[in-house]
Amino acid sequence: MTFPALLHRLPEVRGSLKENVPLAPYTWLRVGGVAQALFIPKDEADLALFLAQVPLDIPVQVLGVASNTLVRDGGVPGVTIRLGPAFAKVEILDNYHIRAGAACLDSFLAKKAGASSIGGLEFYVGIPGTIGGALRMNAGCYGDETKDIVREVIALDRRGQRQIIPVAEMGYSYRHCDLPSDLIFIEALFQGFEKHPSHIFTRMAGIKEDRERSQPLKEKTGGSTFKNPDPKKSGGRGAWQVIDAAGGRGFKVGGAVMSEKHCNFMINVDEATASDLEKLGETIRQKVRDTQGIDLEWEIRRIGIKKGG
Repeated sequence: MTFPALLHRLPEVRGSLKENVPLAPYTWLRVGGVAQALFIPKDEADLALFLAQVPLDIPVQVLGVASNTLVRDGGVPGVTIRLGPAFAKVEILDNYHIRAGAACLDSFLAKKAGASSIGGLEFYVGIPGTIGGALRMNAGCYGDETKDIVREVIALDRRGQRQIIPVAEMGYSYRHCDLPSDLIFIEALFQGFEKHPSHIFTRMAGIKEDRERSQPLKEKTGGSTFKNPDPKKSGGRGAWQVIDAAGGRGFKVGGAVMSEKHCNFMINVDEATASDLEKLGETIRQKVRDTQGIDLEWEIRRIGIKKGG
């Protein structure tokens, strides 16, 4: 499926702007349709000017490395923005502060901090995404979350205006941020603490070893499919445990399956479509609801339209 031409309604840019670009190669799940327009800005000024001039009736959203994103088969209408190298810079500052661009990989920031004797960011080595995504969903693992280390976020609004937002105004909770979805995060300031590099890298090695042992990292997956449920309702069990109890481990729909290794991970094992994966997820949600009365909430972000929709 392709979309009608859109470039004639969009402003000129210095970066890359193309129509009907397949998005599957950009996603970890390797599924999904095309972006009506894909914009890779050259720098912040290019992005700000584009946002200031693009008509408000044209949808605009950001796609990171899509480690936790499901692009539907019908594609993504409007403009999909992917931040490039200009937004991936890392700067070490005084007093164990670090400034990082939204396109910087979480794992790279963790290693950069470690090499500079800055502790507190080790958990980022276990998160397969970018800083922008981590900021948007308050990403975390192994007892730490983004809200614990970020101090302020810089974002552009739908009109390209720059905003500096302190962490107290982010409205963070478990895997959630209260800020409007049309804000585009471009960088953030983090606060760590002094720690010897050998201790930092020992902890990161332990995190990586645990992930390799317990998660299907070499598969076409999208990370955790569902958020952990309210412990009061689940009896303290995580998402994988209630899925397992509902018979979800290894459950398959089309070319999509819930991992045998970690049953909160969906895997594209046999040329799955986005529809296969979404149907698998919804079927698992229903199984958990029927057997345990628990409503699982998607952690994977689903964007675009269903084929034929």
